[in-house]
Amino acid sequence: MSSEPTEEQLRVCRAHGVAPAPPLGHEKVGVALDSLDQLPLNGVRVQPVAGTSGWYLWGGEYSEAADFFDPLHHAHMAERCPEALPFLALPPGWRFLVAPGHIDVWFDSVAQSVE
Repeated sequence: MSSEPTEEQLRVCRAHGVAPAPPLGHEKVGVALDSLDQLPLNGVRVQPVAGTSGWYLWGGEYSEAADFFDPLHHAHMAERCPEALPFLALPPGWRFLVAPGHIDVWFDSVAQSVE
């Protein structure tokens, strides 16, 4: 199953000089569902393993708690976290932060090497 990047995702990738690497619809994203009503919205993509896209998303403060993230199929992201969609074609090693009036996207070499 392939997943074509949206025009918005292509724009984000072009703006940062990277080839798009969108998750497949059946791949899972780690989402801290209980925190999505908090700001800022954070995302980091590590190397994908075993059916995951490598994406982890959370709102507000990060937690080391073992149950902080819930698995969510990428196909459900438009419904559960549409604010993250423009960034999800960024390849492993990329991060984003969205806050009122502020968007930041950057490469993190440490995230790129995490599995």
